Amino acid sequence: MADSTSSVPPRPVKTLQKQWLEVLGAMHYVLAFVVLGPFSIVLLLFLLFTRLWSLSVFYMLWIYLDRDTPSQGGRRCEWTRHWRIWKYQRDYFPIKLVKTAELSPSQNYVLGAHPHGIMSTAPFCNFLTECNDFSQRFPGLQPWVATLAGIFYVPVFRDYIMLSGLRPASRHSLDFVLSQPQRGQVVVIVIGGVQESLYTAPGRHCLELLNRKGFVRLALRHGAPLVPVYSFGENDSFKSKTFAKGSWQYLCQVTYKKVTGLPLCFCWGRGLFSPNSWGLLPLPMPITTVVGGPIPVPQCSSPSEEQVDHYHRLYMDALERLFEEHKQSCGVPASTHLTFL
Repeated sequence: MADSTSSVPPRPVKTLQKQWLEVLGAMHYVLAFVVLGPFSIVLLLFLLFTRLWSLSVFYMLWIYLDRDTPSQGGRRCEWTRHWRIWKYQRDYFPIKLVKTAELSPSQNYVLGAHPHGIMSTAPFCNFLTECNDFSQRFPGLQPWVATLAGIFYVPVFRDYIMLSGLRPASRHSLDFVLSQPQRGQVVVIVIGGVQESLYTAPGRHCLELLNRKGFVRLALRHGAPLVPVYSFGENDSFKSKTFAKGSWQYLCQVTYKKVTGLPLCFCWGRGLFSPNSWGLLPLPMPITTVVGGPIPVPQCSSPSEEQVDHYHRLYMDALERLFEEHKQSCGVPASTHLTFL
């Protein structure tokens, strides 16, 4: 039976210990993505100039020999998905997962997750961890979240993110998943990517989607139904400064993105010890991820542009309906509508 977003139970009073555990859960996610990668690179380079230089050499050799693993089976670990810290992170916001339709485990699916936000917190929590009991809500499905291929060359960080089921957002990687004999494979793609993070601002619902059609081609090649997913509140977890297209600040952001593949966002949250100070900790704003119904697509090894455009339009319409049906129950004003770029 589909979940409902209309009834929201009262939030229990939290003890001081529980509050701090939730803060640490949210901070762990931020530090893992912001600090672990750069720290690992610096440490690896530092060891090259010490008596432990062989550790760096052997590890870099290991990365080279292991370079195809992220695009193939990966090293997914169910124990990692069940860490208690994910539940603390869930409760910090809190994050909720809403199911609106059944997804049969006899099929594979391509889920489009929106919006990207600053750190894509909701897709990670809901699909790469069991903090909201994904495997019980969607039995028989195995989710994989696609992300930037370049970060799988970052030492230590690559091995950490593979444990939960992250994989490169490349054609080879995603085709590998959907070509497996075992059905029930779910590819989750945050379609707007890092470009969409440049538009992120509290209360704003602006999606980079009009020219993003690769996920439709992927679905058509494998006959995998498309499923729209929207996380209400994702854009509210950080305050940010956005710039108009054509401004020199925006051009700097785009140039940085082209060179590094990473976003250059001017954003801030709250401090670790005071909610009234600036810091890296996200704002504790409720996030509700609503999973829509599947859109059947035919299997076509070489889909035409007309086919791609047709199912892309169907997907956009379904996403817009999903947003309109659930926005008020998720705290979005009735006058707010999606903007597609």
